[in-house]
Amino acid sequence: MKIYFHLNIEGFSNCYVVVNEKTNEAIIIDPGKITSELISQIEDNHLKLTAILVTHNHGSHVHGLKTLQKIYTPKIYAADWEVAKNDTTVLSGDGKIRIARMIVRYMTVPGHTTDSVVYGIGNVLFTGDVLTAGAYGSTNSSYSDYILKLNVQTKIFSQQDGTILMPGHGPPTTLEAIKEHLDS
Repeated sequence: MKIYFHLNIEGFSNCYVVVNEKTNEAIIIDPGKITSELISQIEDNHLKLTAILVTHNHGSHVHGLKTLQKIYTPKIYAADWEVAKNDTTVLSGDGKIRIARMIVRYMTVPGHTTDSVVYGIGNVLFTGDVLTAGAYGSTNSSYSDYILKLNVQTKIFSQQDGTILMPGHGPPTTLEAIKEHLDS
């Protein structure tokens, strides 16, 4: 598995292309903006875009979705039907799905938004805006803050310390580093 990073400069959000090198299948996580570099990466490497994973329905994470749908026919996974209406495979709870011949774990982690989902592939978690390199995601109430922190503690902090976190904004980090920073 290889992971490629693309920055959406308009929303300063992160988009990731995850490639199964054995099959040349790709998954895009949070297509905030589709650039010529991202399309070139898919086309020049003869990748088959099999799926799009959305961590939550905020513009800086989904604005490029319609562009991708005009060019490709990927399955779209999210916890909010509004992301792509009838083209959305709605996820709820926690589970596993097989995409691009890889096992993708998903965990719903409400708090930042009601539809926040964290995806895991191998030892990497794509956390969207739930957790960044140094902070919990923003919330709009003390109850949402409580729910977010509870979910992060039970679902994310229970993963192995060497787990790599790829957030929706900012640099990647490790679970060990974030635990140490948030505990201090």
